[in-house]
Amino acid sequence: MALGIGIVGLPNVGKSTLFNALTKAQNAEAANYPFCTIEPNKAVVPLPDERLEKLASFIKPAKVTHATVDFVDIAGLVKGASKGEGLGNQFLSNIRETEAILQVVRCFDNPDVVHVDGSVDPLRDIEVIETELLLADVQTLEKKIDRLQKMAKGDKTTKLMLDDAETLLKFMNEGNPASLFAEKDRETIRQLIDQLRLMTSKKTIYCTNVDENGLNINNEYVLKVAHFAESRHCDWIKISAKVEEELIGLNEKERHEFLESYGVKKSGLEKVIRISFHSLGLISFFTGGPKEVRACTIHKGEKAPRAAGEIHTDFEKGFIRAEVISYDDYVNYGSEAACKAAGVMRVEGKDYVVQDGDVMHFLFNV
Repeated sequence: MALGIGIVGLPNVGKSTLFNALTKAQNAEAANYPFCTIEPNKAVVPLPDERLEKLASFIKPAKVTHATVDFVDIAGLVKGASKGEGLGNQFLSNIRETEAILQVVRCFDNPDVVHVDGSVDPLRDIEVIETELLLADVQTLEKKIDRLQKMAKGDKTTKLMLDDAETLLKFMNEGNPASLFAEKDRETIRQLIDQLRLMTSKKTIYCTNVDENGLNINNEYVLKVAHFAESRHCDWIKISAKVEEELIGLNEKERHEFLESYGVKKSGLEKVIRISFHSLGLISFFTGGPKEVRACTIHKGEKAPRAAGEIHTDFEKGFIRAEVISYDDYVNYGSEAACKAAGVMRVEGKDYVVQDGDVMHFLFNV
């Protein structure tokens, strides 16, 4: 399953610096002026998972394959982006193709780093971005309503969708994102949101970008963003994109020592990847054998046949059963054979809900 996260924000808030760190290479040009990112840069980033490495140490496969997160570095948006200002329309379409939004917000003062609006105000910056996304969504929804009006005569199903679309439009015209619409999970509303890929319906993670001095304390800017995110029931995270970029090229020991010098234990990037994973309600399961140990991704609550489909579509179509060992049991006993002998390997059918960390082997017939 491809997990696409769009990195958005005003120009020059640290998006490309963060992207460089995510890819561990200087793939995105970072410069002290707006619109240094002209085309959306994309990167496939492995999901750090100590469990995968632990399983590999037991199985010793020829190959280890991590679950991945796709990050898209989208050029800075400005006021009027929904009307094509800056490079607006092009990049709004890039955001629509992602599953979640990582909004980078500048939370540090530095007179040498230009701010597009001349001063640092994270809540103002968030409002600019989210207003442009909302205005673009309203335009998209209005066009859909125009089409539905032409199709609705004599068609009850289309008329129902038209009524719901107009109700949603009224709600959004009052300045509300689609994600806060009380009836967003109703079938016709969900269909509308999914069809139109409304940006304000996507999960948003607020990423406060601080300088080196802000890693150990939450400055007033960070506290404002944290309070706002919590009021929206959204995740937020604090990083220093510049510090993360300086980790590029360091070995594991050097990285550990460097982070310790700032009083932090884990890379902010690992937190970004993990919280992105969590925000979308995803879990990992594992498959293991001499050729490959692999981490796969599914939504929490999905069943065994769907998990099998992540390996190959034929596995889902011809699913018979799954042999399942919990991660803790596998580590405790040290091998599949030992787990089987101890009676902790389970045989599960089509209704089994996959648990995070399950080690699975699928039997199928096509």
